[in-house]
Amino acid sequence: MTIMTKHTLSLIWLFMSMTVFTEAQNFSSTEISVNPYIDGTLLIPESTEDPPLVILIAGSGPTDRDGNQSFMKNNMLKKVAEALTNDGVATYRYDKRIVKQLKIRTFDKNIRFDDFVNDAKSVVSYFKPSYSSIIIAGHSQGSLVGLLACETEVDGFISLAGAGNPIDKIILEQISKTAPFFVEDTKRVFEILKSGETTTDFPPALASIFNLETQPFMSNWMQYNPQEHIEKLEIPTLIINGTKDLQMTTSEAQLLKERKPDAELVIIENMNHLLFEINGDDLENSKSYNEMHHPVMPEAITVILNFMKQFN
Repeated sequence: MTIMTKHTLSLIWLFMSMTVFTEAQNFSSTEISVNPYIDGTLLIPESTEDPPLVILIAGSGPTDRDGNQSFMKNNMLKKVAEALTNDGVATYRYDKRIVKQLKIRTFDKNIRFDDFVNDAKSVVSYFKPSYSSIIIAGHSQGSLVGLLACETEVDGFISLAGAGNPIDKIILEQISKTAPFFVEDTKRVFEILKSGETTTDFPPALASIFNLETQPFMSNWMQYNPQEHIEKLEIPTLIINGTKDLQMTTSEAQLLKERKPDAELVIIENMNHLLFEINGDDLENSKSYNEMHHPVMPEAITVILNFMKQFN
């Protein structure tokens, strides 16, 4: 009978962990700056010749290439990228331009939603000469950004927890559920923004939405109706949402599907906005936004990989 000391077990565990880690990453990683605004990471599978490229576009806020913000660390986009590339799909994910601006402390107060769209188009144009198939996968706000960027020639589109309604309607619905006494004020401010004007006349409680500096950005964002733009797509389209999504209900995905009947719609049970599995309540769901240990649901990766087979 062999007796193993704690030191021996630790060495064995370390060796096994290193072996698993090495075997799990079958790709090369390269840092690429597409332009002065966009820095990102390109993952290329080692065993696939001429793989399709998925460009991952992050959601709202100062979100980096991995899906994180200063006080919200979950690595959601990094997990998606690595899972796809491990299965033969090249991926490029990038920091939103505001991330770089915050790092170098030169934040542009005049930034608009259209700037995000132009950034995505620049990424497509940069990689187009190198890949026979390029697919945009936009998460949350990035879904609409990706839809608009599809005006640049791409081969497929994936909406991950994307909205079907314009942002003003989504915010109104959220306020009607959480703070219905602010609904009329919210409607009034949105009407002002739709006219191209700004205002300081709003309840202080709504400052996070209607901060004077962000009103032009919101006004620009409100111009776009995701349903109208997905209807124009003439490329293969995949729409994914989860039943535990606190931000984009499955009805948002259904709206996109209704306007593009030939799109593939997949609703995943117990998947939240970050593509994580949540079996508990809303508190568990909310906590997951700042937890690193959650894996992306395998069902989501499988659905994306099956969709990608048509581009091989």
